[in-house]
Amino acid sequence: MTTGADSRSTAELLKAFSHPTRLAILQELLAGPKCVTDMEELLPARQANISQHLAVLRHAQLVDYAQDGSLRCYYLSRPKLVEDMLALVGRGDPVVKRTPAEIQADKERLAKAKACATDTKTKPTARRRKVAP
Repeated sequence: MTTGADSRSTAELLKAFSHPTRLAILQELLAGPKCVTDMEELLPARQANISQHLAVLRHAQLVDYAQDGSLRCYYLSRPKLVEDMLALVGRGDPVVKRTPAEIQADKERLAKAKACATDTKTKPTARRRKVAP
């Protein structure tokens, strides 16, 4: 179970992935480091907008940059995480539809399993008596 702080941190990280322009930036950076001017040529966004999105990604510690004179070249600071997340959301998993009867059956099955687990925890265990030699 995660704590409240962990949940907030995870939510902030997931928010960084939640914009089409940021996803496009991350996809471009998977191929290698790029400067904002490079990204402006590749993405349908202006330099100022790209810079704002890069700031969000930096705050989430997904990207960072190296300064080369007046140019900032951005790179993925957590490439495996970005690669895995983009692969996960790109899988195209089917949407599952469930009937009320299926949901009720699952609820009953879970309640029964919980009751069984509770019964085994509360049953007194037989204690063995030591037999004198």
